[in-house]
Amino acid sequence: MSSKIGESKKRVEDARLMAGEGTYIDDLHPFGNLHHAAILRSPYSHAKIKNIHTDEAFKIKGVIGIVTGKEVAELSQPFPVGVSEPIEYYSLAIDKVRFVGEGVAVVVAKDRYIAEDALDKIKVEYETLDTVVDIEKAMDHDAPILHENLKTNVVNHRFFDYGETNKAFEEADMVISRKFKFPKYSATPVENYGMIADFKESEEQYTVWSNFHGPFTLHSVMSAALKVSGHQLRLQIPKDIGGSYGIKSGSYPYIVLMSIVSRVVGVPVKWIEDRQENLLASSSGTDRVTWIDAAVKQDGTVTGLRMKMADNVGGYIRAPEPANLYRTHSNTTGAYDIKNLQMETIAVMTNKSPTGLIRGYGGPQLYFPLERMMEIIARKLNMDPADLIKKNLIPANSFPYHTASGGTYDSGNYQGALNKALELVDYDNFRKRQKEALKNGKYLGVGLACIVEPSGSNMGYVTIALTPEERAQGLPKSGSAEGATVSIDPKGSVNVRISTVPTGQGHETVATQIVSEVLGVDDSLIKVHAEMDTGTSPWSVASGSYSSRFAPIGSSAVYEAAKKVRNKLLKIAEYQLDVPIKNLIADEGRVFDKNNIDKSISMKRLIGTAHWNTEALPNGMEAGIHETAFYNIESAKAPNEDDTVNGSATHGFVVDAVTVEVDEETGEVKILDYITVHDAGKLLNPKIADGQILGGLAHGFGGAMFEELVYDDKGQLLTGSFMDYLCPTSTEMPKITINHQETPSPLTPLGAKGLGEGNTMSAPAVISNAVNDALKPLDVVINKLPLAPNMIWKKINEKKQLIEGEV
Repeated sequence: MSSKIGESKKRVEDARLMAGEGTYIDDLHPFGNLHHAAILRSPYSHAKIKNIHTDEAFKIKGVIGIVTGKEVAELSQPFPVGVSEPIEYYSLAIDKVRFVGEGVAVVVAKDRYIAEDALDKIKVEYETLDTVVDIEKAMDHDAPILHENLKTNVVNHRFFDYGETNKAFEEADMVISRKFKFPKYSATPVENYGMIADFKESEEQYTVWSNFHGPFTLHSVMSAALKVSGHQLRLQIPKDIGGSYGIKSGSYPYIVLMSIVSRVVGVPVKWIEDRQENLLASSSGTDRVTWIDAAVKQDGTVTGLRMKMADNVGGYIRAPEPANLYRTHSNTTGAYDIKNLQMETIAVMTNKSPTGLIRGYGGPQLYFPLERMMEIIARKLNMDPADLIKKNLIPANSFPYHTASGGTYDSGNYQGALNKALELVDYDNFRKRQKEALKNGKYLGVGLACIVEPSGSNMGYVTIALTPEERAQGLPKSGSAEGATVSIDPKGSVNVRISTVPTGQGHETVATQIVSEVLGVDDSLIKVHAEMDTGTSPWSVASGSYSSRFAPIGSSAVYEAAKKVRNKLLKIAEYQLDVPIKNLIADEGRVFDKNNIDKSISMKRLIGTAHWNTEALPNGMEAGIHETAFYNIESAKAPNEDDTVNGSATHGFVVDAVTVEVDEETGEVKILDYITVHDAGKLLNPKIADGQILGGLAHGFGGAMFEELVYDDKGQLLTGSFMDYLCPTSTEMPKITINHQETPSPLTPLGAKGLGEGNTMSAPAVISNAVNDALKPLDVVINKLPLAPNMIWKKINEKKQLIEGEV
């Protein structure tokens, strides 16, 4: 039987994309009488709205309507949030703005140009208020309060204790403590947010086309905000989305906003976000402050961790936040065999833009301090970091491995992957080169980072934000289900409908490979439909493109649906060939008796029977060939009363090894080699896997070296364009070597795990470790990002001045 799964097949999506025939949101004109919207945004980070004057804007020819917070408050209610605190967050500011760029009014006009001109004519009276943007300052008792009904900016605060942490610290030979700062940065997809909304009063239905990569749980959030039943909010997503990297989940407030605007104005409304809006007010990752105490034995064994993590969620906490604090909850100890763990988690609101899903969600914020600590511990003990890591890695014979906080790591061989990375980077020889270079005044460094990559989020992990008592008041939440449909038409063409809403990952290609192999038919007969429609597509509360869930969950749903189709065809063949189904195989468009290959029947004949000659079907069999399957992993259970949870379905592994040279005079970092070794179980398409790895690495590289959404003390964004917000381009990317190790997951039918977010999580940590290793002779330690040359130069010169002062 021919094997299609695991081949590096060319992407089927690329033919239309390279020919300029993709279908993106701005290409669509699904409704007649379509008008265009523009959003007026606040220039202040914290202010009361005293009055909004729209008379002059209405005088501009072509303007047909203006919507403010008044209409939004009348036609919607605050978005549901994942915390017990009563946060009131609407799709438009009602009586107060809490970050620069928050929308205060929407103009609808014949075209976008007129709408933008009308914005200038709207006058808003503001009463400015004190601002806070720093995480630690926002937690002070005298900090400006963003939401007065709360009396605090801390919107979620939990404590966790697993194992015997206090005992581990009492028996430790030493306790090492450090503080780390992770920056707020975003993703910058080529295509920004876009949506087209239409309200039909006769049907009382909102229909919205958008490049949102849900629907998942946010469909419920949006329908609740609009005060309608689920069927009254129909979301449709085009087959092509120009990238997301997570942040297009943050388009959901705009989906609600444009739905309301369409209802008020009485016409379909289109809004396409520009780049400045995207950086200013779309969504981003969270900046985090982390404090870590490590209990350490003299031989390098880490026996316990105490971690305090404070996330800055911006002006509002909006779904799915504070999930960034908890997505990595079950893998907080990473790749290390640490049984004792205490955690304090805090979500803080400040006058910055709200945060949300982004590639690696929670992973970069976790692994930067965790992997830095391993380098710091090694330095304290005068050990090589590679030896310290080996000392603490989970043994290869321990899988499935259960973490202190409830995670189940399904399979792995972390030592094997680490050894491969050390071999590829020529670790021992580089250490020799490093010593020789130092004699010549050159500062070389090598860094390592080992991370566990969770994939296929268990919906239940989000509720860890609530106490067990709070969770008990509602229904348990669990699972990671995904649906897919496979059907065959009367002429033998295979149609596959998926609900994973790809944003460039190649889902159509991999789904084609799976169905081709399962049914034994040629790729050319298969068409995958990736456009999503909540009214007709098979989907669950978990459906969508996030959490690297296609490989473990989405592909499994396609596989199971294809198996249902194959089984039906084999049952027809069993009836017509009089051969037991266990002896039948499907391949190359025919079904064979494996014990007598001369006894066969064409697939076309079997398909024809189901459609054209139903009386020839086995007794009790339905006509047609149309099967839907939902796949879910049983290990994705609800949190337990002790606050343990297996937050993801599968867990891959990534080890990075990076070598750098740091210029003492300028602070510039030159990456010499970047080695990354991945274990994502069975690779469904190695070429696509490598492409995803490169994309994730570029994102992580940007966060390590360049990208940061910088605000001044007044909450003004200082990096609101690509003149100031620096993203790596192909010329900045280092030489990258990718290597794979495959330990199939026992939990998924194809053995696959998620892949694509790992290097977003590992790159900031490994590059920082390499730079710190290079600066070790200068006694310089840097525990914040990004590693900008001016910051490194400043740290070097501060140390020099300190030494000179002591002398």
